[in-house]
Amino acid sequence: MPNVRGAFSVLSPKQNYHLYKRLLLDMRLRKLQLFGTQYQNLKKRRWLLLCLLVATLTAIATPHKREFRGAWIQCVNGQFQGLPTSEIQRTLTYQLNELQKDGVNAIIFQVRPECDALYASPYEPWSKFLSGKQGVAPSPYWDPLQWMIEQCHQRGMELHAWINPYRAKTKGTTLLAPNHIAVKSPGRVFAYDGQYIMNPGIPSNREYICKIVDDIVRRYDIDGLHIDDYFYPYPAAGQQIPDQREYQQYGAGFANIGDWRRNNVNIFVKQLADSIHATKPWVKFGVSPFGIYRNARTAAGGSNTRGLQNYDDLYADVIKWVNEGWIDYCVPQLYWQIGHSTADYQELIKWWNKNASNRPLYIGEDVERSVKYADPKNPQSHQQPAKWRLKEQAQNVQGTVLWYAKMAVDNPGNYGLKLRHDYWRYPALQPLMPFIDRDAPKKPKRIKAKHEADGYYLTWKAPKGKGWQNEAHKYVVYCFERGETINLNDPTHILAITYDTRYKLPSLSGNNKKVFVVTALDRMGNESVGKKKKVTLKNRS
Repeated sequence: MPNVRGAFSVLSPKQNYHLYKRLLLDMRLRKLQLFGTQYQNLKKRRWLLLCLLVATLTAIATPHKREFRGAWIQCVNGQFQGLPTSEIQRTLTYQLNELQKDGVNAIIFQVRPECDALYASPYEPWSKFLSGKQGVAPSPYWDPLQWMIEQCHQRGMELHAWINPYRAKTKGTTLLAPNHIAVKSPGRVFAYDGQYIMNPGIPSNREYICKIVDDIVRRYDIDGLHIDDYFYPYPAAGQQIPDQREYQQYGAGFANIGDWRRNNVNIFVKQLADSIHATKPWVKFGVSPFGIYRNARTAAGGSNTRGLQNYDDLYADVIKWVNEGWIDYCVPQLYWQIGHSTADYQELIKWWNKNASNRPLYIGEDVERSVKYADPKNPQSHQQPAKWRLKEQAQNVQGTVLWYAKMAVDNPGNYGLKLRHDYWRYPALQPLMPFIDRDAPKKPKRIKAKHEADGYYLTWKAPKGKGWQNEAHKYVVYCFERGETINLNDPTHILAITYDTRYKLPSLSGNNKKVFVVTALDRMGNESVGKKKKVTLKNRS
């Protein structure tokens, strides 16, 4: 029997189909030549082969042309703290290179974990998670956010700047810089469970956070601004949030303090969204909430879970933000395993798919837990394949964000390799956001192919466009065989997504006569029609 699994694993879905037809034709020819027991044996072999083919084909992921493929790069785990600039850059370069090979197309980079900065801020101190001591600039000097934007764009990736809006001090921080908000204005924060939290009940704190974000958005060419699940603090046994005074001062008209706290966060989220889009309408505002909105035993329509709740415990009415259109994408943190007793991944992905469809929905997935636990329906496998099937079945899920980047790079259970060779094998464009902009730019101009000392290059000119809605921002390069039907909806033909107007062609299989198609993308990923170029690749000595 031929090595069917090996053959199918390296082919595109279209090639798989043609190979399948050839195998069946070969069997029909043999059937005509064999009789008696030989034919019966052949029937058995064909049945076994067909079973294996079906199992293999269903294991190969369907490629998606548009999909958010993100990874969080955190700093609070101390992976950069106190290292020299060269070592941090070396670590990040390695991670970005591996993530690019794995198919990641967006990095969510933590730049403000505790009212500090991993960038050159005029308002807040340098982060201790960078230099080792809060308020001390990195040496040799560099700006991590600017560097990461450049590095990500060189690799065709988006960069989303991740801030923790309210957290002012983590448990492990013991020394604050003189220009830290908790030192300059201690009345604007409260202590809770070893942390400092900027009080969401003080209106001027909303203004302050929006000022910080506006500075980032204005000065840096980020693609998105991202906040996570830290609003009011996670409940700690025996402790109460010390905001009674602010409730008395600002809470008139609210039946209880919970409703007032939710309103504070609602006002902040809308104000932040408005601020971002007033400065740069194309910067995507994303939120990554805790994975449970409400439990069914608390409220009708909640999920069949028994854990902490966004709405009731963190005062984060995430579904309202989605339905009101205050956020541009939502990434619930579904870090649990399938079959978890209080927060089942399968239950939660179905719940979010049903209830959070008014904005692009991506799933926050824990790499380590996905490979730590066996699939309940297939104990010989960990849960990555089962979780991917659930995402494929969830109509409104348009992507995945990996928690966290280093873990994906470390490749436990071959998680990263499975992304690289199967799920994210082909490049993907970002999901569309027509509620921001739906008009495509014009197509690229004057495509040329030329041989240089290190290989063939495609070059082109940017199309004319006025304003951010009409200007080309990135490009997609497709490759087809001469005479093949040009189908830009087939992502298996995408060679690259690039911010440049120049692309070095890789070594390509098949004949040397190719048709390349280049399209233009605007800031929101709207794609132009294609510009074609026929090229005959010649070997040059």
